[in-house]
Amino acid sequence: MEDGMSYGKALQELENIVAKMQGENCDIDSLSAYTKRASELIKYCREKLFTTDQEIKKCMESLADSLQ
Repeated sequence: MEDGMSYGKALQELENIVAKMQGENCDIDSLSAYTKRASELIKYCREKLFTTDQEIKKCMESLADSLQ
């Protein structure tokens, strides 16, 4: 994945790929490349969501500890 890729940009690119794949002009030669790129984007988004979830949990735990 490119450096500087944000979750929002990855999601937008994924939405664009899905739209292209659903379009009437999607040929079999493009389908393989679209599928590969979509898979990479999905993996990136899942990792980003997991990492963000972990960071939020740590922050919440730290906040709870400081309030005790």
